[in-house]
Amino acid sequence: MIAALLLIFAFLLFSGLPIFLTFGITALVMLTFFSPIPVLMVPEVMYNSLGGFTLLAIPFFTLTAQFMLKGGSSRYLINLANCLVGHWWGGLAIVCVISGMFFGAICGSSVASAIALAVILVTAMTNGGYPSSFAAGVVAASGTLAIMIPPSITMVLYGILTDQSIPRLFFGGVIPGILQGTLYILWIYFFSKRHGYKGTQKATGKETMAVALKAVPALTLPVIIMGGIYSGFVTVTEASALAAGAAMILAVFIYREVKLREVLPVFAEGLKSAGMIMIIIATAMVFGQWITHAGIPADLVSFVRDIQLPAWAFLLFVTILLTILGMFLEVASILFITIPILFPMVQELRIDPIHFGIFIVANMELALITPPVGLNLYVLSGASAVPLNEVIKGSFPFMIIGLVLIFMLAYIPQLVLFLPNLLMAK
Repeated sequence: MIAALLLIFAFLLFSGLPIFLTFGITALVMLTFFSPIPVLMVPEVMYNSLGGFTLLAIPFFTLTAQFMLKGGSSRYLINLANCLVGHWWGGLAIVCVISGMFFGAICGSSVASAIALAVILVTAMTNGGYPSSFAAGVVAASGTLAIMIPPSITMVLYGILTDQSIPRLFFGGVIPGILQGTLYILWIYFFSKRHGYKGTQKATGKETMAVALKAVPALTLPVIIMGGIYSGFVTVTEASALAAGAAMILAVFIYREVKLREVLPVFAEGLKSAGMIMIIIATAMVFGQWITHAGIPADLVSFVRDIQLPAWAFLLFVTILLTILGMFLEVASILFITIPILFPMVQELRIDPIHFGIFIVANMELALITPPVGLNLYVLSGASAVPLNEVIKGSFPFMIIGLVLIFMLAYIPQLVLFLPNLLMAK
């Protein structure tokens, strides 16, 4: 049965079908021939899987990202970062990392963050003397910070799949996100100093103040999101809706870079991105339900129990598995394939679910820049006109840093759990 599952899934995947069709057709075939569950239950499962209130956070966060991208918020944040650190060695590249952290604190979408950074910074860096491969690699890696710095769509999906507290997951990503950004900046600084990539002229206090005032409205978005969640005033979904509304107001009435007639097209673009995620969720839930009814997770838990697999070895195995899957699949697909199977083993080995969730997010960041199918690589190549092989070359050092971060998070759990436990203590 498992062999049939793997053969059907692999054949459909490598035939070039969209991932939601791969999930759906595999589930239909397995339900028809290897399960007593009636196939007529499939539409009901798909419908019910999209009924959760928390899932509404996904379209709202994608709308926030679209209004940031179209409405000028991204440019003002980049200008502020440039005033603060642009004069350092590798200044523009460091600006890119810090801007990626700003965006991550607002939109939770890696692709949106990478596009926003690419539109402004790849050309600026190449004009400033940086190699195009280096510039594209920095932007690709900086875009991944958006799923580690809360709020994060990836954390929302993990929380839904495992029934974990999304605010605790958000708290768990703060220290790893800052650590990752710091590692990126350190490598860029020393690499740039070695190769003579000087920063721009230092901004005066007056210039910095003027730019900061322009950026203040955009900086209110993370306050609305995280302040609302952790004050208990709003849920994650309500905070995402407030963020989308605030981002629209900034774009239309404050920065005035989106006209009223353009609001609906921006909505359409954001909801198109959200719809792609939702259809994957619906079909993946059917796929996951069959896996559960077939007893595959239970069999794997028994296997782990029988061989007495230690937690450290399990986390190493998961890293290898997700690195391989990341070469061929995008983030949502990997989560919906692996989490229903892996999470029962996490519980069996008594690994903290919040720790495991942030560990998974770090692996997903690596997947976004891992060839041949790392989504950020293609986004950067398309948005910046830098050839794909150069984007991959520039991303390689950040893949190594990503692996270092994964092992740090795997074997130093307090990097993840310190803030969530502090939240629980209060």
